[in-house]
Amino acid sequence: MELSKSKTNCTINYFSNHSKGKKMKSEGINVISFGAGEPDFDTPQYIKDAAIDAINNGLTRYTPASGIIELKEAICDKLRNENGLEYTPSEIVVSNGAKHSIYNALMAICNPGDEVIIPIPYWVSYPELVKLVDAVPVYIETDESNQFKINIDDLKRKITSKTKAIILNSPSNPTGTVYTEEELLKIAEVVVENDLIVISDEIYEKLIYDGYKHISIASLNEDIKQRTIVINGMSKAYAMTGWRIGYTASNREIASLMANIQSHATSNPNTIAQYASVKALKGSQEEIEVMRKEFENRRNFMVERINRISGLTCVNPVGAFYVMVNISSIKGRMFNGKNILTSLDFANLLLEEENVAVIPGDAFGDDNYIRLSFATSLEQIKEGLDRIDTFIQKLK
Repeated sequence: MELSKSKTNCTINYFSNHSKGKKMKSEGINVISFGAGEPDFDTPQYIKDAAIDAINNGLTRYTPASGIIELKEAICDKLRNENGLEYTPSEIVVSNGAKHSIYNALMAICNPGDEVIIPIPYWVSYPELVKLVDAVPVYIETDESNQFKINIDDLKRKITSKTKAIILNSPSNPTGTVYTEEELLKIAEVVVENDLIVISDEIYEKLIYDGYKHISIASLNEDIKQRTIVINGMSKAYAMTGWRIGYTASNREIASLMANIQSHATSNPNTIAQYASVKALKGSQEEIEVMRKEFENRRNFMVERINRISGLTCVNPVGAFYVMVNISSIKGRMFNGKNILTSLDFANLLLEEENVAVIPGDAFGDDNYIRLSFATSLEQIKEGLDRIDTFIQKLK
């Protein structure tokens, strides 16, 4: 029996470097990893207490497949108060994390052969999720000089009769890109004119710096709202990555389709985590702001230090907790007789020589970069960047 390659080759082998680093660390080797895709902060205590209360109160059974009404109402309140968006509980679908929400969205809107536009650099799972629903990823190159943002003319050129949707990620993993209202209005105009759907991944919305403000494309006007599936969740803002709670907000027709899909695929998301999420959304947001400020301090140090390393450059990310480091001037150089031709070559040699783990940019669609996460302590960041500097000085 031959299995479909589109469904079996959804491997993330580019992360083998990160996995190797974790293995080395478990063996007692002093590895510094810049690969983290989750906050290094603990889940706030008041959220953990809510989960314990749910267990003690017997709230451990099945819930409606698309989530408990208390959480849906809390999400509606959050969207209204923070994003200027009006939704009803019937338009909210709670899932097993934001990635699951994106999969549900693609399953609901895509037919085989439909095209989904994805800007490069992209989060590594976007193309694979599109392929899993038998749709076709179509890529738009972006430019570092424009903060990796979509060029509207490029977007228009990518649209065909088969185009169904565009995935928009703001703030972005891996680039930290945050779109302004003016930029979103231009994208929204193209989407409405061409009868498309926007999957708007907003999972990093609370991690924004330099006084910038997150704006959901769905909040611009009613036309684009009806064509937008907002993706969000608890993982990044509340340091709840392992709790696996994501959600979508969309028009009722799409929400109903996603709820039906989920009811057969997974049933309800974790019951206890849902009750904890209610408390997270309704409780004090002070700890979230403490975390955001610490990330901003780390980002400031990391960006300044990277740009002092010979051969490396980076732009200042406005959101999330990643920096895309340009290594194009390093490619072609040699280390111990080995030629650095790709971002994976660079990452492998860096790990072997200096015990520093980074994510090669090829994983995100652009081989001229590596991604560094600042979701680790400032002490680790300082030491890791010093090691990278030492490594580059050895290159010929």
